[in-house]
Amino acid sequence: MRTSLLALAFVATSLPALAEEVNIYSHRQPELIQPLLDAFTAETGVTVNVAFVDKGMAERLIAEGDRSPADLVLTVDIARLTEIVAAGVTQPVTSAILDANIPAEYRDAGNQWFGLTTRARIVYASKDRVSPGEVTSYEDLASDKWKGRICTRSGSNDYNVALTAGILAHHDAAFTTQWLEGVKANLARKPEGGDRDQVKAIWAGECDISVGNTYYMGEMLADPEQAEWANSVNIVFPVFDGGGTHMNVSGMAMTKSAPNHDAALKLMEWLSSDTAQKIYAETNHEFPVKPGVARSQLVQSWGTFTPDTLNLSDLAALRPQALNLIETVDFDG
Repeated sequence: MRTSLLALAFVATSLPALAEEVNIYSHRQPELIQPLLDAFTAETGVTVNVAFVDKGMAERLIAEGDRSPADLVLTVDIARLTEIVAAGVTQPVTSAILDANIPAEYRDAGNQWFGLTTRARIVYASKDRVSPGEVTSYEDLASDKWKGRICTRSGSNDYNVALTAGILAHHDAAFTTQWLEGVKANLARKPEGGDRDQVKAIWAGECDISVGNTYYMGEMLADPEQAEWANSVNIVFPVFDGGGTHMNVSGMAMTKSAPNHDAALKLMEWLSSDTAQKIYAETNHEFPVKPGVARSQLVQSWGTFTPDTLNLSDLAALRPQALNLIETVDFDG
């Protein structure tokens, strides 16, 4: 009997430990985050599996419930982060590391979501037709001097709703309505396409300025056809009156099911580290969310600016009202 028990004990202790893994549902294309995840696996030995979920992530997590294999979600902006949280499919995460690495304005007060990178909503301005200093504030976009000179994507696009929420936060509903009407009156054409399409329109002479996210400049410069569009514009960092440049965020949240909770937390904390912040920001042409981590040389070449200090959770709370005002003025009509 003693021999049998010893043999069983030996077999038990000789069995290989189950390998750690983390499963991610991502709004970002896998190739944009793979270098980051490969570095995490190389350092920790934890395997990371990614499923690209372009649309319906919240609905998918609701349908899967406690059976969901997803541990983390990665999203591209504050709108999708708050949508996931509002759906009740995330859980709060308590971590001194995350609190230390991520500024309070870029994480949820209830610890439901955490920012990973930031980007600015800036103005792309024609090098030939817009003089230095001509672009000043977001409020100034409603000035008559821009009549027939602005291109933009749909007013109801998440990025433009967030910018409108910023105007609302700094002013009030009456001012924001008047601002939307002024910008609409200054449009050179009906809103259409994405941010890069607006830069193409500037290059083609259809308009002089457009509003867009900073990282699109990096994406255009990497494309042989679009590089010509990018080289026809300057990046200008407007500010809110009495504030700074409007910011948005990519981020992460842990799902309520999280079958690999501890490994998922390990990944979340690692993503806020200096090493990960540098890789992620350089891969996506964005700004590291952790203070002190250097921006890539390309991003640094776009210039310095003062980020607005509005808490993104507060900004997200104003999104429904902002969208209502956009629809009230029939911005896209």
